[in-house]
Amino acid sequence: MTMPEQLVFDLGRRVAMGRSDFIASNCNALALLQVEDWRNWPEGKLVLSGPKGAGKTHLAHVFASLTGAEVVAGADLTAGSLPLDAPALVIEDLDQLPPDSAAVAEEQAFHLHNALRQRRAPLLLTGRTPPSRWPLRLPDLASRLMAATVARIEAPDDRLLAAVMRKQFRDRQVNVPEDALDYLVLQIERSFAAAEEMVARLDAAALRDGRDVTKRFAAEFLRKSA
Repeated sequence: MTMPEQLVFDLGRRVAMGRSDFIASNCNALALLQVEDWRNWPEGKLVLSGPKGAGKTHLAHVFASLTGAEVVAGADLTAGSLPLDAPALVIEDLDQLPPDSAAVAEEQAFHLHNALRQRRAPLLLTGRTPPSRWPLRLPDLASRLMAATVARIEAPDDRLLAAVMRKQFRDRQVNVPEDALDYLVLQIERSFAAAEEMVARLDAAALRDGRDVTKRFAAEFLRKSA
């Protein structure tokens, strides 16, 4: 008699974006302070830069909870009406616009910038690099953003990487022992993107095999993946 194959249900994850869920460390503490000090931003705007997975979206939602800001993706500025009357606004990933729609998105971002400035409503923009390195084609928009204050999230240390991975596992409803996290930090590239990728791969493998994510499981997984 053969046993029925075990069903695996991937329940997804609930990403915690509250202020208390943000993990502060040396690499992001100054950026956090700058975001929370939104009332004192020069000209009412701030650019938040940092590598993929660094926590820019999390800080954007912290800002939104403080100000009632709407959060929009730069790539979505070509569709629908603009939030010109928003009490505050976040435009995410303005440096990652699709080439075929970048011109329209930049025009819309320029209109939003001017509308919020006229009303003295705060504007937060995010990107992987400072605006001076963004491939903007609209000179008026580029000049205004290059004059903005930049809050930079730096590369993480081992302590923060472990904390980030812990949070990402918990977002997936997975509890991982500390020795497994300490081991994993030593095995991955020191970047937020590498941590996020490793969490996703281990979670998928553990679901598939019906096992917990332990140090032993992680070591076996990495050995097989080498």
